[in-house]
Amino acid sequence: MTAGAAGVFGPDDLHGLCAFFRLNGYATLRGAVGDAQLAAAEVELIEAQERLVAGALDARHATDILDAPDAVIDGRPFAHYVVFATRASAAADRLVHHPALVEVNRRLLGPHAWLLDYEQFGVVYQDARPGPGSAYSRIGWHTDHQSGPHLDIWPAIAFTVHFDPTSPANGFLRVLPGSHLGGTEGIPSGFERVPHELGVYQERGDVLFHHADLWHGAARATAEGEAAVRRHLRGSWHGGARLPVGHGTDDFVKNALR
Repeated sequence: MTAGAAGVFGPDDLHGLCAFFRLNGYATLRGAVGDAQLAAAEVELIEAQERLVAGALDARHATDILDAPDAVIDGRPFAHYVVFATRASAAADRLVHHPALVEVNRRLLGPHAWLLDYEQFGVVYQDARPGPGSAYSRIGWHTDHQSGPHLDIWPAIAFTVHFDPTSPANGFLRVLPGSHLGGTEGIPSGFERVPHELGVYQERGDVLFHHADLWHGAARATAEGEAAVRRHLRGSWHGGARLPVGHGTDDFVKNALR
């Protein structure tokens, strides 16, 4: 199952996926994650999100760097992020260690690639939705590398497991294909249109990989309410030096507009 022009590949064509990724800086794996595995992680992550808002989950899973403590949706306190999500959900931990996900990252980064699930923000559950009290509905142009250019953890590949299909209604990823092969000179500081950018739409269960040097951002939903919800699980694999335990987030560069 492949659609090379769109960068979508099945688990039977990881070779094609990696070739497309090397050229374009992103690729989608479709059909690898089973419905039961996805649903199990979804249930546990929604529960963790609700517990975090209620103050029943360890405060380590909250972040005032990525999120706003006073975020409100529909008049109620809301958490857009659950950080270290794989520590809050065993099903999410199993999901990010899916053999196909591990294989893609090791093919692209080498056999010693490692998952950043224990420091900074770990693997993160993200719930984007618009609203007057929302703290996370869109993200401006950036590269992941810009969040820590002084670190030795690069190169890296981000992965995003989608619980909701994406569209203009609930937002989608914007990418500039091939930009990972250059630098960041000329990258917009906000949400401007970039010549040759593409919208990358995902289905439920899709896994999107993108290079840490790829120019990308996320468009805001055009719908309201439940139709505007965009939820996913996101983390990164790295090919450089491991971050020491206890590194923290003091040197994290929040480089993308919200």
